Amino acid sequence: MKNIYLVVCTLLWMSATAQPEIPMPKVPFMRELSHFKIDKAQQKVLHLNMTADSLFKASNNDEINQQVTHHLLRTVNNLQAEIELDTLISEGDKYRWLRSLETVLLDFAAMYQVRLMKGVQLGDLITAYKTCMQLQIHNQSIDPIIAQHELEIGNILLSNEAFENNIGKKDCENTLALKQCLRYPDNILKIVQTQLHRPFVDSVIALYAFKHPEQLYNYAVVKNDLGLKIRQSPHPLVKTIAQLAKMGTGRMLFPFLDKLYKKEITPAAVSKALENEETYYKLLVKTQIEYTERLVQGDTPLVRLALSEKLKDKATSVFIDEINALHDQKQEAVRFKILNNLTPAELYYLCVLGEEEIYTSSYLGVYKRIFERLKIPRSDTLLEMVHFDYYRKFIKMAAAFNTLDDFLKRMDTADAQALMQRFVSDLAAKETLEDAVDVANSFASITNEALKKLILQKIQANLKEADSLHHVKEKNIYHILNTIFLSSDSTNNMDAASLLGIAPVFTMPVANLQDTLTKQIIIQQFFYGDKDGNNVFKTFLSSFKNANWQIIQKPEWVEVKSVKGKIPIVIYANKPLDELKDLDAQAQKSLCNYLDSLQLAPTVVFHRGHSYYLKSTIEQLAESAQLILLGSCGGYQSLHTVLQICPTAQIISSKQVGTGVINQAMINTITENLRLGKDLQWIKLWKDFGKQFVGESKERFDDYVPPHKNLGAIFIIAYNKAIENTQH
Repeated sequence: MKNIYLVVCTLLWMSATAQPEIPMPKVPFMRELSHFKIDKAQQKVLHLNMTADSLFKASNNDEINQQVTHHLLRTVNNLQAEIELDTLISEGDKYRWLRSLETVLLDFAAMYQVRLMKGVQLGDLITAYKTCMQLQIHNQSIDPIIAQHELEIGNILLSNEAFENNIGKKDCENTLALKQCLRYPDNILKIVQTQLHRPFVDSVIALYAFKHPEQLYNYAVVKNDLGLKIRQSPHPLVKTIAQLAKMGTGRMLFPFLDKLYKKEITPAAVSKALENEETYYKLLVKTQIEYTERLVQGDTPLVRLALSEKLKDKATSVFIDEINALHDQKQEAVRFKILNNLTPAELYYLCVLGEEEIYTSSYLGVYKRIFERLKIPRSDTLLEMVHFDYYRKFIKMAAAFNTLDDFLKRMDTADAQALMQRFVSDLAAKETLEDAVDVANSFASITNEALKKLILQKIQANLKEADSLHHVKEKNIYHILNTIFLSSDSTNNMDAASLLGIAPVFTMPVANLQDTLTKQIIIQQFFYGDKDGNNVFKTFLSSFKNANWQIIQKPEWVEVKSVKGKIPIVIYANKPLDELKDLDAQAQKSLCNYLDSLQLAPTVVFHRGHSYYLKSTIEQLAESAQLILLGSCGGYQSLHTVLQICPTAQIISSKQVGTGVINQAMINTITENLRLGKDLQWIKLWKDFGKQFVGESKERFDDYVPPHKNLGAIFIIAYNKAIENTQH
């Protein structure tokens, strides 16, 4: 950019110095004040940077500054002389032109001061004004000059009184409006909605359609002048969007916009598929795979994200919700009947797009059926079938649900190694950190030491490359991954928290959970009003019926207060009232309002209940929470969502089945340690927890992930810290 400015300013310098300085003739007394005002305006511009010298600092380049300053003084002075000497200009018009020249300089100064113009545009503005003046004097349009200069320059010139009656004014207005649309393409519809008479409106609406088809659809639905203009557009894409906007089922057809626009499918065909949920889902999957293949080839289909969102919606609402709801059904043929007609690829998308909703047993049932239905039950065959779409997500889920070893064994060893190396590459390619978080979470679930070593080696190689190329984002990602992966192995004697400059990872200091004024710890516990919820609530109360605690009954909740110990603790737990009448939800709301009214901020939150209740708990989660137990099946899948609310929280969760016995044992141990004023030392506590369980309970406990093993959560916290340090 600086080189461009240098070229521009060099040209300005040449144009300014190519002509000699024109001596100022004797100025009539009546116009002396006008010349004085121009000189004053020149000085104002000259010292816009609050400097006392005679150089306008248009940039950080002294040569450019000298050129712009010379142009400001020489060209403007010559213009003043030319106006006085020009016999074609009447005496009255000379006064008008001098006032106009002053206005140009003052307008520039005003825009420069609010950073709406750059200093290097000044010379261009002056030469453009000079040319426009000659065109105006000879009754010619100034539109060619407006067209060849930047928007800001055009705005100043066209608003100047000297050109208010120019014969090309309408053309100039059209030119500037078009320039504004092209300058701000995301705001095209807002710009043109009051300028629908412009000749270019259809063209810029079409431009907007390719960039923001979903927003155009929303405008096309509205019954106003802009909506009518969109619906009357002759452009094929805009016409297609407008056609969908007129249909009652337009939103359901919209994900197929690219194919509809290119006439690869008809609205009638999509409408026919809509008659059956399964058929519609199959069409969505087919289109998703086609779009992914095009992406691989470098082509970006229209509304690709809208397609993925609709596919996710149908995967969840039609299939996953049903197999989840039948989680107590012992007969697989009954529970998974709705999946009978789905292909391996269609089952694959149920997994990767239903990650946040799918239960452990549901996932395992879907995973099993994927490979049962593949003619060649190989993992690489499956990934090639979907063109590796969401493959990181699938690997992450396989690791979380303990099927990764099986998945990798279903391909050649060399291919499996190449896949995992690809898995940890290009993690900075997306704007989000989702891929990097998936890698971090996966590593925590991998038990194959050879595979972990391979991943670590590739990460270190990527870190070295990013460092050598000075790619900051990539370097941050791989540095953090390398640090937390190495520190997760106790034999390396590395403290990730101190190395990354974040809060403790292996401990939760009791002081971090205390209120700064009262020094008490506020714990909030969520219960739900189904049969299981009532049983675990009774167990919860029983565990605190001893001399160390006092239980206070309220209509919608209980308060469990410590009466002995070093740290005052209060547990607020809503009662599991009848869920069928929505009374449990009302009790939770009342409790949250009560805590807010007393300005009590929970720093510890326990979720008790099935996974389908977890969403409700998260929606009510206090931002103040520093320690969170997600005591439901598959709570591990919700870490990212929780961290968006509580970005520094330490989280305990299960990758598979959440168990009441284990949850209560953890709650008892955590509250007891806090009551006694002890920091929560996670490595020691986890070893102690492990000794409490045997048999099936031990197997289920092994699926729980402690805070120091939540590598995805640690990664997010560390990355945010790295960005914060960079900004400071």
